[in-house]
Amino acid sequence: MASFFPSFASIDLQLVGLVAIAFLAGVLNAVAGGGSFLLFPAMLGTGMPPVAANATNTVALWPGQLTSVAAYWPMIRRNLRLAAPMALAGLIGGAAGAVVLLSTPQMTFLHLVPWLLLTAATIFAVSGPVTRHLDGWKARRRERPETGSRRPHVLLVFLSTTAICFYIGYFGAGAGFLIITLMSLFGLENLHEINALKVASTTPANGIAFVIFVVRGQVLWHYCLAAMVAAAIGGYASASLARRVPQPVLRGLVVAIGLSMAAWFFWRQ
Repeated sequence: MASFFPSFASIDLQLVGLVAIAFLAGVLNAVAGGGSFLLFPAMLGTGMPPVAANATNTVALWPGQLTSVAAYWPMIRRNLRLAAPMALAGLIGGAAGAVVLLSTPQMTFLHLVPWLLLTAATIFAVSGPVTRHLDGWKARRRERPETGSRRPHVLLVFLSTTAICFYIGYFGAGAGFLIITLMSLFGLENLHEINALKVASTTPANGIAFVIFVVRGQVLWHYCLAAMVAAAIGGYASASLARRVPQPVLRGLVVAIGLSMAAWFFWRQ
């Protein structure tokens, strides 16, 4: 019986806390997005250097995106004219963002963290009104048959997607909504098609960042693997929650968490 107490005392409480937060981040990612608002600060809380914390956060959450590729593959294959250049843009932009991140001094990135969190939270905050505005705009377009449904210019899509994917490689929270908005502004109206193109670009962007972070030795695997499993379980367990809780409530929760994290980091600095 005496041997139990040293074993209990040796438990890594930081790891236990990180696993719990990673589970919640997986739930949040699955139902509304924004899991990084929880997991990235938790990574920092373990004592990781800021750049390594961001890299480890990216690696821990990326495998969960692969299921989206499988789900949207038929739609991606039907839209290869846009999906292929957007995937290439994801690779180029994501790689550039990851390289710039690894070239950023630790303290410089730490000072950027509250601004990055504030930017991401703002993106989530405006996503609801902007989406409603875009839906109304597309409805008005459909009422004017003479305008037609034009396919966007591939080069413009490629350049715009590259810029967004640079942000994904560097930090990334809220970038999925930026892709959705971009596709809507280019005139796409089918939500499934837009989501498929989002997956086709953001998954390669995070994937190439994943590889670069691993090759450069920026991933703390002791924490990463535990967070990866917990986030995946959280995402799977959240299926019923996503159907029961209204999207505005979930979006408001994400914004509140993001703004709270930004405020906390501003206060710390």
